[in-house]
Amino acid sequence: QVQLVESGGGSVQPGGTLKLSCAVSGVTLDNYAIAWFRQAPGKKREGVSCIDCSDGGTTSADSVKGRFTISRDNAKNTVSLQMNSLKPEDTAVYYCAAAPSKEFFRLCIAGEYENWGQGTQVTVSS
Repeated sequence: QVQLVESGGGSVQPGGTLKLSCAVSGVTLDNYAIAWFRQAPGKKREGVSCIDCSDGGTTSADSVKGRFTISRDNAKNTVSLQMNSLKPEDTAVYYCAAAPSKEFFRLCIAGEYENWGQGTQVTVSS
């Protein structure tokens, strides 16, 4: 059974940084895709950054390119999301999700993932 636990959320000022971690248990990352999604109040859940751990391929939303970086640590079975230059519009609950490796164009589609963490709140405000 796949279990995911997010950590690292919090409150920061605009321009600040946070690093989210997703600890994965029950499977090894080698053949899995891990994705970070976020959902703000009243908005749809959107894919933020996603990685296929089988080949290291990544993709990110245009709104976070150049600011967010997704990475994996196979030894620790974790996937991290480094978030720099945070903006108020980044405020949301962030979720990590896991699914078997898939085609690149499917990596950041929420419906492709059946295993989800509980979410962690990120608030960017002055």
